[in-house]
Amino acid sequence: MHDLLVSRTGQSLQTAYGLSATDYTVLAELTRAPDGRLRITELAHVLGWEKSRVSHHLTRMAKRGLITREECAADRRGAFVVVTPEGRGAIGAAAPHHVADVRQYFLDHLTPGQITLLAEIAEQVIKKNSAA
Repeated sequence: MHDLLVSRTGQSLQTAYGLSATDYTVLAELTRAPDGRLRITELAHVLGWEKSRVSHHLTRMAKRGLITREECAADRRGAFVVVTPEGRGAIGAAAPHHVADVRQYFLDHLTPGQITLLAEIAEQVIKKNSAA
């Protein structure tokens, strides 16, 4: 189910806005962060990705002007990834479309009771796995 939903919503984002599902996920995390910036290691942790995967994807996004990388003055080994105005514009334009897709492909097929139950299950799974 997860793969089907990611595929459907990802195809829609790509067609309408030129963003992959992965681009959208990265931009969503960055725009939630203070000042639109995260250390690359923090982003990798939040996404649950290997640092090399994040690095390769960020390189592709930087070439398209969606993000930039900045050195960390406090730690020369670290770097920040920062959402650009173009990246903010891209996710701002795509977000309403993405929300509509999530509703169309997922939420609209569930009853209010099923949505409540799903939220309870998700909360429990996240809680148990966050403690691990």
